[in-house]
Amino acid sequence: MTPTLIELMGAGLFALAILHTFSTGFFKRLAYIQPAHAGLWHLLGEVEVVFGFWALVLVVALFTIEGEAAAIHYVDSRNFTEPMFVFAIMVIAGTRPILQTAMVAVHLATRLIPLPGGMGFCFTILTLIPLLGSFITEPAAMTLAALILAEHIFAKGISAHMKYAILAVLFVNISIGGTLTHFAAPPVLMVASKWNWDTAFMLTTFGWKAAIAVVVNALCVTLLFREELRLLPVTENNRHEAVPPVLAGVHLAFLAGIVMFSHHPAMFMGLFLFFLGITHAYQQYQDRLILREGLLVAFFLAGLVVLGGQQQWW
Repeated sequence: MTPTLIELMGAGLFALAILHTFSTGFFKRLAYIQPAHAGLWHLLGEVEVVFGFWALVLVVALFTIEGEAAAIHYVDSRNFTEPMFVFAIMVIAGTRPILQTAMVAVHLATRLIPLPGGMGFCFTILTLIPLLGSFITEPAAMTLAALILAEHIFAKGISAHMKYAILAVLFVNISIGGTLTHFAAPPVLMVASKWNWDTAFMLTTFGWKAAIAVVVNALCVTLLFREELRLLPVTENNRHEAVPPVLAGVHLAFLAGIVMFSHHPAMFMGLFLFFLGITHAYQQYQDRLILREGLLVAFFLAGLVVLGGQQQWW
């Protein structure tokens, strides 16, 4: 297959985007060297912005070379359901009602694990939440786990080695922990309908093996850093006003609805707008919504969608 000029440009821009991803530190240093343009350099230093930026360059190139109609048609032909879904699910999963509900489950599970200090807590976070990702989807599980780990373990002054090890295990466990069902892990989702994989097939073929791997990974990192974890106090988080159970239930219902209609953006974005109304009505039970973080991740995924459409030829 002979690639077109736009396809060759798309491949080149994709390569530049990858190179840019590993060079974000350079742009952040430029922000200090050139304070007059610090905002621009900080923007280009955000990893999540990289692919979106080069996707914009591709669209501008399409406008210039093939015309407005071709550029609009190409963008319209892309499927942005996944970026929109990830944005909505991340924001909902990061709310105080959802986090407090997750913490209740984590503390209950921790009491059943005969490990001292923070060992049981860390082990539970790295097993329970990744496996929960099979039902609330992997982006929601990653958001929950990251926020809980940041506040209850990473903020306690642990070593850099331990932080990197926990993050590595978290990434792996989230990636494989969503394979108990056929709808939670994006790689599974791409082939499940074509190959007639349902939840029963996933659970019996891949799910139980993934669950064992999740437990083994979490246990290994917990035992490896047992000396540090043993000294970490595990306390209930009482610095926020307790969320009424009814409101927590409403948030869980919105989370379930977003997951249920994850392939129908008009449905789940409609639910998300109603959810924003609820959070505004009960602001005393909310922390800052992670709208910026969710938008950045969605922008990154949307950039991949736009750039990826020109990579099929190779």
